[in-house]
Amino acid sequence: MFISISNVQGSLQLLLKLDEIGEERYSQFQKYFDIGDFIGVEGRMYSTKTNEKTLRIESYEFLGKALRTLPEKWHGLSNVEIRYRQRYLDLMMTEETQKRMLSRINMVRAIRRFLEDRGFLEVETPVLQHTSSGAIAKPFRTYHNALDTEMNLRIAPETYLKRLIVGGFTNVYEFAKCFRNEGISHQHLQEFTMVEGYAAYWNYEDTMKLLRDMVLFILEQVFHSTSITFQGYTIDFSQEWEIISFRDLILKDTGIDIDLYPDVKKLYGETLNRSIELEYPEIETLGRGNFIDLLYKKVSRPKLIKPTFLIQHPIELSPLARANDDQPELPDRFQLVVNGAEIINAYSELVDPLEQRKRLETQAMLKSNGDLEAMEMDEDYLVAMEYGMPPISGWGFGIERLLMVLTDSDSIKDCVLFPITKKP
Repeated sequence: MFISISNVQGSLQLLLKLDEIGEERYSQFQKYFDIGDFIGVEGRMYSTKTNEKTLRIESYEFLGKALRTLPEKWHGLSNVEIRYRQRYLDLMMTEETQKRMLSRINMVRAIRRFLEDRGFLEVETPVLQHTSSGAIAKPFRTYHNALDTEMNLRIAPETYLKRLIVGGFTNVYEFAKCFRNEGISHQHLQEFTMVEGYAAYWNYEDTMKLLRDMVLFILEQVFHSTSITFQGYTIDFSQEWEIISFRDLILKDTGIDIDLYPDVKKLYGETLNRSIELEYPEIETLGRGNFIDLLYKKVSRPKLIKPTFLIQHPIELSPLARANDDQPELPDRFQLVVNGAEIINAYSELVDPLEQRKRLETQAMLKSNGDLEAMEMDEDYLVAMEYGMPPISGWGFGIERLLMVLTDSDSIKDCVLFPITKKP
């Protein structure tokens, strides 16, 4: 009889023959071994008539028993709920899942190699934080018993990485586990791995070049090609990437010039006049920046398939970004959007503590007026800035979101080993 043994990195065919192993051992195998059990074997390698490498068993040992019957093996797991709740079964039975998770591991390895070869130092910063700064998102809250104080699970490592810049670490990055208490969608995880980095004396255009090189390096190292297939057609990432502003993109897709609407209520009225439905609870509480972001995500982002650098966001969306010298109402910022997903966010950092205080005060005001995703005041970070911060450019992206795009996955849950699921 032929037997297959396997793990996520491959499989091997075994041959068990009655006249070579003996009747007793042959009978014992038939009697005691089931699919899913563990076996240790010794023997000789040969090739079958179909040229498949096979080990002829000379001796074997029983190593472990599977008490539960494995799912039907030929088609993988089709029940999505089981795939997420019992990922170990999905890994055992579904080759596509195995390949995707191995790609994730190889992607992390490639990113580290790329950044370290360019002089970046990997660091670690706190997960438990007193404020939820570094991004615009709703945090998970927890309680520190020993310190008798409420704390947040971090939404981003940004302000702590910048503290390291103040301390003299000029090129740093982190693989940071982050938590955002947001709605569930096929593009969002509440717990995810952020890769975030900062370089002193760079601007966002330097970072734009670095990250384009990084994406191409990942494609070559992990997928051995700069071409990826999305929705049935192929895109070559080695070709030139488009650069477009927030204003021009929304104007092209809606006919609305957002520069003509500094007041969010009038902008909301104009979207209603054009029959653009924005599904969001308590939409009237949103600040102008978050409203424009919601509009963009509804009408424009799904259409961006090829790699596109989106620039000139509303300054309200970028409270930690440096304002442009010529247009101070716009930040020196970009996002990389591919296949309708934002996969990288980057900007020249705001390093003026006086301006930073004004922007955080504006964010705090929005938060007090009901905008749950506005940023909190962070006095400790402002104190660090006051000791002197050099020019900086920074960037961040989620490993799962990048993997989702590059593997053309239907859901971001397919790109994490153990996604959060509702308690059964």
